[in-house]
Amino acid sequence: MAAKKAVSFSLKTESYKMQVERHWPTKGRHILAQYDEEEIIVYQAFCPEIADYAVSNQRFGGPKYSFTRMSWIKTNFLWMMYRCGWASKPGQEKVLAIHIPRTAFDTILSQAYTAHAQKEAGKTDVAVRLQWDPDHAPDGGKAERKAIQLGLRGEILKSFATDWILRIEDITAFVREQAALLGEGATSFDKLLVARERVYEVPVKSTAELIGVDLVG
Repeated sequence: MAAKKAVSFSLKTESYKMQVERHWPTKGRHILAQYDEEEIIVYQAFCPEIADYAVSNQRFGGPKYSFTRMSWIKTNFLWMMYRCGWASKPGQEKVLAIHIPRTAFDTILSQAYTAHAQKEAGKTDVAVRLQWDPDHAPDGGKAERKAIQLGLRGEILKSFATDWILRIEDITAFVREQAALLGEGATSFDKLLVARERVYEVPVKSTAELIGVDLVG
């Protein structure tokens, strides 16, 4: 893996309503993410002790972080918001945007198996567990579109948590600011900003087939 470099962007935001109407597929299994030619952002939510250590050190570690259990990453901002309750659930009070190289993300995808695919392949153990789950609207309503989450463990978790990180941003203040808008009634979605995301097209055909992602269009 190449040496760390300065990131080319921080988290970009955009109107939720505009993205859902113009850019996001309404159904199917798709990877929605914020990325450019070199980097991609994934999200995790943690207790303050883990999150603060990660931001201060720009890597994961410290007394409360475990390298021996599976750690789940998500590319989809709203899926992360659903899981952490907009930074309100115990142990998930801080949301991190983690910048990693696209090459690292593609490596993770190339080792990802759903439970069904793992059984079909006859593998007794996998480094990356993949789940396709219903995506959700900002108010928690289910979408027909499926969102991806990836569980990492073992050596690939160590690489992700320490070697592959380009930048870790604490976006909790933004999350809570937007969460406050959701209580404003029918017009709340009109004002809501979320991470600017587009469909991530998996560059390797065999990986796309392995994870079962759908083509756009």
